[in-house]
Amino acid sequence: MADPKTVSIVIPAFNEAGAIGPVIAELLAAAPWREIVVVDDGSTDGTAEAAAGAGARVIRHPYNKGNGAAVKAGIRAATGEFVLIIDADGQHRPSDAVALTAKLGEYDLVVGARSSTTQAGSTRRAGNAALNRLASYLTERDIPDLTSGFRCARREYLLDFLHLLPNGFSTPTTTTLAFLRAGYNVAFHPVEARVRIGTSKIRLGRDGPKFFLIVLRVITIFSPLRVFLPIAAVSLVLGAGYGVYTLITEVHVAPAAALLITLSVVVFLIGLVSEQISAMRFDGRR
Repeated sequence: MADPKTVSIVIPAFNEAGAIGPVIAELLAAAPWREIVVVDDGSTDGTAEAAAGAGARVIRHPYNKGNGAAVKAGIRAATGEFVLIIDADGQHRPSDAVALTAKLGEYDLVVGARSSTTQAGSTRRAGNAALNRLASYLTERDIPDLTSGFRCARREYLLDFLHLLPNGFSTPTTTTLAFLRAGYNVAFHPVEARVRIGTSKIRLGRDGPKFFLIVLRVITIFSPLRVFLPIAAVSLVLGAGYGVYTLITEVHVAPAAALLITLSVVVFLIGLVSEQISAMRFDGRR
């Protein structure tokens, strides 16, 4: 169990002036944390002033860089042995923060797994469920919440993977898969999310296409061959089957059959190369 005095709390914040003060106050009342670091990601509504007034150490970005960039800045600035990352919008309960950090030591990464009923919006719930199923298939382990930003880990391990983290919204996805890929102990602790204060920064029209890119990132970071191999196998079976059929009925192998077989070989080889690149990202890390 990690002593709260060894835990730095990192809160990425963008235009959360109405929520950040109560969030910090609740956290300070919950446990004697080492520090609370708020990364103001280019806010224009007084978020930094509200956070400093509530007792947090504030790091300011001159312009909005993205949630991931704010998280990385907070991890670099943290001085504790462990880091707890929590949203600034008031969704997460301080009691859950204590419960998550209590598992550190036995586990290297602890993720606050939200129940589906407390995740906002049916579209986002469906998207998150699809990502959870994909990640569970790739890792061969049940992952109840891949995208939760509420998590804690040993700081030195997070620093190892900092080069993998994007500046956008897929930082939770990347850290979860990176820890699993590297063989660290990962736990998912059930939490109940509250209704956020203010409005969400995610917009379907603007951020919807990013969902596809997150899926690709999940695949390429963790286990590309588990995706490429089934595609290659299906193409090979279709090509071979169609080739045998045309050989019997038309006394020659159809060009389409040859193309499908060639495609299967190309996809398989691309999968092998991608798997090696994925492995190289983790080889030699601490």
